[in-house]
Amino acid sequence: MRALKAARSLGLPSWCIGAGVVRNLVWDHLHGFKAETPAEDIDFVFFEPNNLSPELERHLEVRLSRAEPSFNWEAVNQAAVHTWLKPQAAQEARPFRSLAEGVASWPEVATCVGISLTGEEKIEVIAPHGLTDLFEMVVRWNPTRVPTLVYEERVAKKRFAHRWPRVKVLAC
Repeated sequence: MRALKAARSLGLPSWCIGAGVVRNLVWDHLHGFKAETPAEDIDFVFFEPNNLSPELERHLEVRLSRAEPSFNWEAVNQAAVHTWLKPQAAQEARPFRSLAEGVASWPEVATCVGISLTGEEKIEVIAPHGLTDLFEMVVRWNPTRVPTLVYEERVAKKRFAHRWPRVKVLAC
């Protein structure tokens, strides 16, 4: 909740906290772990098509760090992903049209989930592919953006089934 409140304090119209931090919390809970898996970072994603500059992302990270310094923030404008994705993925990338479209492109389906907090203290969920893989603890390649090799490298690096023994990792 502290992270959600810090993110909400920025006053942006279209944002969420998502990816690994949400997945980890859900899987920790489903495994009955007493201690949460430490978050490497908190992915704060937003959609601002009128300002694609990396400086905006850095500015928001500074503001988030001031609001909640105990977290390592990573801010990414989903409207700007196409500007840096092409060289990284060696493929043409079209601009996303919404925050949900950006979230829908993350490498694993179970990770394509974001949450935000309304002014009325209600949690809103963005889950373009649904929540089945998240709650059934399935790691499945999302072909929307990354090639199979990137997925396989992530699976090897993240070692999902090592931390969460009930997770099922599917091959491409």
